[in-house]
Amino acid sequence: MASKRTKELDFRSNDGLEVALLWQPETNQLSVSVYDSKTGDDFEIEVDPAKATDAFHHPYAYAASRGVHFVAGTRTPEIEIEAVPA
Repeated sequence: MASKRTKELDFRSNDGLEVALLWQPETNQLSVSVYDSKTGDDFEIEVDPAKATDAFHHPYAYAASRGVHFVAGTRTPEIEIEAVPA
């Protein structure tokens, strides 16, 4: 989650997809924030500084490489989670 001091280093928007590269100076952490108005996908993922540009330009591929997958606008975990009986 972005703090009040988060700095937007780069931003792009095209066909309903908004992608921002964010930097948190307190922690020196980089992240990529994505919002897709067509599918409702909305996520933020921490990125290694060496891969920040790649993650910014290909956020879904980067997210998938980190175990976050999307199917028809729905985020799915890489590992199936069993429901616990009530």
